[in-house]
Formats: sequence, C-alpha cells, structure tokens
Amino acid sequence: MREGELEKDTYDRLTCAECGESLKKRNDPDEVFSVRICPTCETEWKELR
Repeated sequence: MREGELEKDTYDRLTCAECGESLKKRNDPDEVFSVRICPTCETEWKELR
C-alpha cells in the first residue's frame, strides 16, 4: 500500500483516504490474504493475514 491511501477512523477501522468510507472485507479461505474494498470507489487492497 502507498502512504496516504488508507486511514483509520476514530474507532480504528480502516477507511479509504479518497472517499472516507469504511472498507468492506472479503475472505477467501484458500488464499493467504483478505481483500479490503471501498464500497464507494471500489478500490481494492490485499491484506496479509
């Protein structure tokens, strides 16, 4: 991830820096990562577990 793409809100949840929306999480049990998705701009980030 690049600096400035994600932020944390007052409850320590990850939010999209561009939209300010809380990210949704998609887990695939066969993968070693989760995918975080912004519901507004649909940008995706991989999060290692």
